[in-house]
Amino acid sequence: MNLRNENKSKLVKKVFNQVYDKYDLMNDIMSLGSHRIWKKNLVSWVNPQKNNKILDVASGTGDIARLCSDSSDNLCEIKCVEPNEKMLLKGKKKLNKLKNLEWIQASAENLPFKSDYFDYYIISFGIRNVSNLNKSLDEAFRVLKNGGRFFCLEFSKVENEFLRKIYMNYSRILPSIGKFVVGDYMPYEYLVQSIEQFYCQKDFSEKLELTGFTKVKYRNLTNGIAAIHTGWKIE
Repeated sequence: MNLRNENKSKLVKKVFNQVYDKYDLMNDIMSLGSHRIWKKNLVSWVNPQKNNKILDVASGTGDIARLCSDSSDNLCEIKCVEPNEKMLLKGKKKLNKLKNLEWIQASAENLPFKSDYFDYYIISFGIRNVSNLNKSLDEAFRVLKNGGRFFCLEFSKVENEFLRKIYMNYSRILPSIGKFVVGDYMPYEYLVQSIEQFYCQKDFSEKLELTGFTKVKYRNLTNGIAAIHTGWKIE
């Protein structure tokens, strides 16, 4: 599978159409269960408050939206954007009791919101799946208020050499595990390759700065298996 030669948006749609019903299990397998802790770390850093306007892009089944809502006693406004219809319907059903959430089917490249609106833009394990990263980051910058903040949680580059070798060896067997879990190795082969081909922490930070974000920084999680990136929109 070559991610550069195949139409990425069609490939991503195919992948998530196959795994949407086992998406939470898929994340547990990919991260050895750590994604739940990482997401709590992310939302703790965001620290949502009453009346905050939050955009949760690539919402999946709504883990980040739920944590943000809980953090604000369900008093913040959250727009959940998910491009995959099956995933969106699963998340919407899962969190149907939360009335401060609104679900919208849209892509990160074309957000159906006015400019300068949100206090926070959050994307968790979704940025490496977009078909046009530059456009997606431009859209994130556009919809944030002046003084708004961007947050991204994503698989990253392991910095410890010993742990890197262990993680690489584990990654090689993931497609076989995927075939057992969802009946097809392809979704996991894509996910492994998408992680390998994504930017390192330093390079992604530079992408954020080129977009216009300031005070850009990142935190490594589990020695860099994942990282949280953040930057401010200050004009």
